[in-house]
Amino acid sequence: MSDAGAEDRRAEVAPIRVATAVFAGGDFRGVEADFDGMNGVIETVSGYTGGTIERPTHKQVAAGQSGHYEAVKVTYDPSQVTYLELAAHFIRGIDPTDDAGQFCDKGESYRSAIFVSGQSERNVAVETLSGAQRTLGKDVVTEIRPLTAFWPAEAQYQDYYLKNASKYSSEREACGRDQRLVEVWGNDTPAL
Repeated sequence: MSDAGAEDRRAEVAPIRVATAVFAGGDFRGVEADFDGMNGVIETVSGYTGGTIERPTHKQVAAGQSGHYEAVKVTYDPSQVTYLELAAHFIRGIDPTDDAGQFCDKGESYRSAIFVSGQSERNVAVETLSGAQRTLGKDVVTEIRPLTAFWPAEAQYQDYYLKNASKYSSEREACGRDQRLVEVWGNDTPAL
């Protein structure tokens, strides 16, 4: 057997298969921060979805003039993390019983929702929200909505918690996000 030309052959690496998921849980800066450290998450993008205006601005969305939610698009490697794990992680990072918004942010753009693409994602979302309702013993108001166009937020909102770490930390604490999560979920809540 000859190895002529062996030096020219290269092992082909299969490209990573990626998928995306979109979650709305109040101020997108906190949702983005909570997903970024998760194993299997490749990228997060803060943005807007669910409304009627094309290319909305933060000002329009925050004023409730667009019908959009502040949301985060999560790009992930499904060989490392499942959609179910992402949905469970998301629901544990919000108060799914608050229909007015999340934490100190109230209004239609701060409501919580899981935006689904297809029946399998819808099934997972239903399973996740049903599990949260059983665990909490309260009505869960987080919506399941069909995924529509996702509009990335302005550059100053991308990776905000990294670019403005001290300010973000102070804002998160002042908003009571982590304190409220302990009140809702406790410290050692079993899996959904």
